[in-house]
Amino acid sequence: MSTLTTPAPGTTAAAPLQIGPHTVAPPVVLAPMAGITNAPFRTLCREFSGGKGLFVSEMITTRALVERNEKTMQLIHFDATETPRSIQLYGVDPVTVGKAVRMIAEEGLADHIDLNFGCPVPKVTRKGGGSAIPYKRNLLRAIVREAVTGAGDLPVTMKMRKGIDDDHLTHLDAGRIAVEEGVTAIALHGRTTAQHYGGTADWDAIARLKEHVPEIPVLGNGDIWSAEDALRMVRETGCDGVVVGRGCLGRPWLFADLVAAFEGRGDYVRPTLREVADVMVRHATLLGEWIGDEARGVIDFRKHVAWYLKGFAVGSEMRKRLAITSSLEALRTGLDELDLDQPWPTGADGPRGRTSGNNRVVLPDGWLKDPYDCAGVGADAELDTSGG
Repeated sequence: MSTLTTPAPGTTAAAPLQIGPHTVAPPVVLAPMAGITNAPFRTLCREFSGGKGLFVSEMITTRALVERNEKTMQLIHFDATETPRSIQLYGVDPVTVGKAVRMIAEEGLADHIDLNFGCPVPKVTRKGGGSAIPYKRNLLRAIVREAVTGAGDLPVTMKMRKGIDDDHLTHLDAGRIAVEEGVTAIALHGRTTAQHYGGTADWDAIARLKEHVPEIPVLGNGDIWSAEDALRMVRETGCDGVVVGRGCLGRPWLFADLVAAFEGRGDYVRPTLREVADVMVRHATLLGEWIGDEARGVIDFRKHVAWYLKGFAVGSEMRKRLAITSSLEALRTGLDELDLDQPWPTGADGPRGRTSGNNRVVLPDGWLKDPYDCAGVGADAELDTSGG
């Protein structure tokens, strides 16, 4: 990989992050992303980071885990080199969450459990899940209590948003509940459910949460597109670490930059298109090996093509062609036809992935009437499939 040596970033007072018995240094975490942070992508990110950081699985549904759904059991597969093994769980029913956590602990399926209270997508929030849960304070407390109790010695963390919208903010109350129930650390995405991924993340909310719950580490999430962004977030908010999501889409080497920045070095990765193409083929190959079928692996990789090629001079027809390939040979052949000597494009480090915002929040009927009443969470609230 080509590197660009820049002046060493300003020093940052971010100490190693302690997640139970696990020391995460530098304090950098890969955000769980449905359909993205599977074992192959985690492998790439971890390789670029030199094994430093924490890399969380995509969202796992507690009901599907308890029922040992075939797809879910594949999603919780970790490479032998992954340590600590980190699973993110989604659940609405405290009893089911408790069963899932005990299953993980008793069967040794992971070393760390993260609870999802931040997902804004309608199919989750309409059931009262994800970022809808913290509004119901008693429900949140019950879920967290069952998880922490069932986890035994495994550390439990949680990821959340500011609230439903600007009129229904919950992050400070949720943070206090987390502390009281024994959560090890909290990650806050500085957006509301209504914002989805639009607008600008509110880093001030991260600072306020850190002030509100000084007892445990607070991690910041939102609008970290570069290593410098991560350093700036820590400096401006006082948070204990960063969670990186969309910024690493099509750019797993961002974790190499993050490690360099937090270690006071400026040797950032700036790959040529040839080097990017090699990573693309490796990513598709790993997916095929993980799924057990080359064609399915390449098809699954299609969603990553535009992210990897962002900013490079690649014509629209070729982009379309690469995005419909179904074999490694076709992918490699198409990439070889490009001007592979292109340097890393100016501005390619910027926003990527979903940017939609100001969406109507879909919630169960009457959800906002009483922040303490749990009515409206039905037996069907638990999704039966994972990864979304």
